[in-house]
This record gives sequence, C-alpha cells and structure tokens, in this order.
Amino acid sequence: MPPEARRPAAGAAVLRPDVTDAIRDAVLQELAEVGYGRLSIERVARRAGVGKAAVYRRWPSKLPIVLDVVSGLAAQSLPTPDTGSLYGDVRALLDVTAKVLQHPMAAQILPDLLAEAARSPELGQTLQSALREAQHGIVTAMVGRAADRGELAARPDPDVAMDLLAGPLYWRLMLDRTRLPAAYLDRLANAVVAALAAAE
Repeated sequence: MPPEARRPAAGAAVLRPDVTDAIRDAVLQELAEVGYGRLSIERVARRAGVGKAAVYRRWPSKLPIVLDVVSGLAAQSLPTPDTGSLYGDVRALLDVTAKVLQHPMAAQILPDLLAEAARSPELGQTLQSALREAQHGIVTAMVGRAADRGELAARPDPDVAMDLLAGPLYWRLMLDRTRLPAAYLDRLANAVVAALAAAE
C-alpha cells in the first residue's frame, strides 16, 4: 500500500505515543497517591499535562485506563531464569519478585487494586491475568527444565509452583509488611525446592 493511502483522513485525531505514555505514567502515579477510588480523568489529565479530551480520545472512563495500564505491566513479565539448577532458578526468581513487591509504587498500588477488584469483576479478572497468568509460562519452563535435568521426579503442577514461589513473599511484603531478614530468600528458595521435589 502506497504511503499516501496509509495517512489518516483529514481531521482525524492522531494519537501521539508520547502523550499516551504520559497519561499511563500519570495513572500509575495517581493510583499510588490517591488509589483507584479517588482516581479521576481530571486528575490524570492534569498530572500528565494534557487536556481531558486527550484522555477521552484514548479511553472512555477510568476503568479502561486502569485495565490498559495493568495489562501493559503484565506484558512486561519477569525474565525467565536459567541458571542451570532448580535452586538457582528459584532463588533468582524470588530475588526479582521481592524487588518488584518492595518497589514503593507497587507496595502502594497492589493492595488498593486487589481491594477494588473485590467490587469490580472486570478489574478482578484483569488483575488475575496480570498477577498470575503472565508468570505461568515462566514457572512452567523453569520446573520443566528441572524435570529434564533429573532434579525433579515429576513435573509439578505449575499453579502449585507459582503459589509456593509468590505466596510467601506476597504475604510478608504486602500483608505482613515486614522486612526480609538476612538470608531469608536463601532459606525460602531451599524450602520451595524441597516442596517442589516432594510434589507429585
């Protein structure tokens, strides 16, 4: 198709990527500062330095904005560790996960969104995808390689493996909100490996 055929029609809105990125960043900052309940298109637009019309050209209301931002973050999944051993992979994944959960913005946004998800099935479904399904492939590949190396007698259920990997850290950092003691991740990695090895 010739270039002129791909040009937008005269008068059509051109959605500048830099403006879209600024709006997404503003949404994250607003979620961290005031939470989902008080987030508004007006506040997002003001923080992004744009008019409300720029926001509405991209999303019709605040729920689609938040769904888009959360889905975008989910797409930036954690790297799949490949250290050559199950312990090394588990330890590396725990380290990255702990850093993500300890980020000030994540510590403010996640609990609020999870509470809001109880009242919004659509938001809840998106969060489930963002927090669980996005990491499913990583854990499946990790335990699969361990089984191929003979470190595991069988391939554990990836859902159980994900619970073992993420549950303790989420509990301590998001709910209990206590600091990780020295060598905690080492001990947790050993416990996860032992649990995976015992799983049938």
